[in-house]
Amino acid sequence: MASYDVIIIGAGPGGYVSAIRCAQLGLKTAVVEGRETLGGTCLNVGCIPSKALLHASHMLHEAEHNFTKMGLKGKSPSVDWPQMKSYKEETISQNTGGIEFLFKKNKIDWLKGWGSIPAAGQVKVGDDVHEAKNIIIASGSVPTSLPGVEVDNDGGVVVDSTGALDLPKVPKKMVVIGAGVIGLELGSVYARLGAEVTVVEFLDTITPGMDAEVQRNLQKILLKQGLKFTLGAAVQSVDAAKSKAKVTYKLRKDDSEHTIDTDVVLVATGRKPFTDGLGLADLGVEMTERGQIKTDAHWATSVKGIYAIGDAVVGPMLAHKAEDEGMAVAEVLAGKHGHVNYDVIPGVIYTTPEVASVGKTEQQLKEEGRAYKVGKFSFMANARAKAVQQGDGFVKMLVDKDTDRVLGCHIIGPGAGDLIHEVCVTMEYGGSAQDIALTCHAHPTFSEAVREAALACGDGAIHA
Repeated sequence: MASYDVIIIGAGPGGYVSAIRCAQLGLKTAVVEGRETLGGTCLNVGCIPSKALLHASHMLHEAEHNFTKMGLKGKSPSVDWPQMKSYKEETISQNTGGIEFLFKKNKIDWLKGWGSIPAAGQVKVGDDVHEAKNIIIASGSVPTSLPGVEVDNDGGVVVDSTGALDLPKVPKKMVVIGAGVIGLELGSVYARLGAEVTVVEFLDTITPGMDAEVQRNLQKILLKQGLKFTLGAAVQSVDAAKSKAKVTYKLRKDDSEHTIDTDVVLVATGRKPFTDGLGLADLGVEMTERGQIKTDAHWATSVKGIYAIGDAVVGPMLAHKAEDEGMAVAEVLAGKHGHVNYDVIPGVIYTTPEVASVGKTEQQLKEEGRAYKVGKFSFMANARAKAVQQGDGFVKMLVDKDTDRVLGCHIIGPGAGDLIHEVCVTMEYGGSAQDIALTCHAHPTFSEAVREAALACGDGAIHA
């Protein structure tokens, strides 16, 4: 029986980052992981492989639609789907191998297998029971489905996000159930590869919770890219055969029933915490009604010595949120002060153009009755964006009307997922739009659009 200062269950972004920080702070650390590779859902069947396919399919789109405009002529490339999947797998291998290297570098033990907690201070992996002064649950999440809809990733007809990354071939038709981040990203991949993609969403808008103006603009852009949308539709059933499926839905506005025939159905209706098999009920760990682990302000559960982070607890299911919590709880265990600013956690959709947001939306500020100003700047007026034929979209900055303090920012455009962090840093130190506006930005860069939006919160943008 091995003994540790901390054992972490799960080697996803929250778990492995927490482990590295614990080790850096002098704690003897082990991580329990049953996958053959480290990195959890994100690196194996989530964020990283999907971004590889998004990049590859975007390159195809550029070759098919934009190369000739730039004087690049030649035969349009064909899609070698097995080779594209090999590229994806190589990307996964490089990243998961990097985590294994970091474990060895920081002297972190990998306890291979699936873990359970028979008692506080104990973690069982296989037949072995290990002792730990503290346990961190970072077990992540799994895809959810709809009642009566059976996902069969091996069959390749009705799949979730995991199955969609490894389809045997590019389908002619695909129905995506759910217009959230996962559905739009993977729907974009297959639309670029030649599939006819229809997105069916229960709500009347895509990307629930995002700024309404961004929602409308993103949908218009994706429509131009070939995606079709059926909104306000409640899926009733999915009937799958060997190589075909039929999706039946009712429109909420008039209760009329419709069907779509398709080759593949991607169920992208969200995710739920994965805590099965840990033994939390027997331990008396308090849970929320949604199956999340209850924690206090220091990520401690109701059982002394057991902590929880990431998708297993309340909050957005984002890898970087899990990483921040992982580092913070490590600080707590080392006797320091761990902190996560939940008001400054960005969200990104990796479509083309990208969408990124942080802080309040305009709708939230209206509901709060807070006086605010809007500074907006279009990428059509950004020289760099026009040069690379990515002028769609805008930067929208929201600031307090009296103090000019930045309250939120919403970007749809090239490199939005990187640009948003300039605003995150400003919000972290309580900065104003003027702070951004008075900061010199290199020309020509996409980041100038952020500065122009900040200027628009004051006397006005220069290039608008």
